[in-house]
Amino acid sequence: MIEIRPAEKEEVPLIQELAIAIWRPTYQGVISEEQIDFMLDKSYSREAILQSMDTGQLFYLIFSEGLTEGFMGITVREPILRIEKLYLNPKVQGRGLGKKFIEFAKDLALSQGLSVLELNVNRGNKAYDFYLKQGFKVVETVDIPYYQYVLNDYIMQKNLIS
Repeated sequence: MIEIRPAEKEEVPLIQELAIAIWRPTYQGVISEEQIDFMLDKSYSREAILQSMDTGQLFYLIFSEGLTEGFMGITVREPILRIEKLYLNPKVQGRGLGKKFIEFAKDLALSQGLSVLELNVNRGNKAYDFYLKQGFKVVETVDIPYYQYVLNDYIMQKNLIS
């Protein structure tokens, strides 16, 4: 059984644990070890997650067979529901949980009168192909300066209303 529910502030340590478990296998060979460490510290410290929550980012957890297997962070910029983070335990990738997260985000967007899902994905991340299969299209290729690094991303969107 798959369940998605909002994350509470008390669950910040759980989000941190998931990020640490997921980021290294996801980005190894895509970005440097130093950048992985930096990004984990910058985006997934307790303070960083709480600040994201306090400034309007909503976090959701996904459970499969009672185990927490990933998280998603979203923000709203009308008419867009923006997926800021979507990470799954590598052990469960390919089992439909990512698709469930995308469907959940779509339903949430439509319930709020929003017409577009948007996200950034690193150009070397294998999730790029997954997002294409889910109906996302590249709308822009960007190189985003981020402290001493550059994030090489695609901005992808999926129109929800045809």
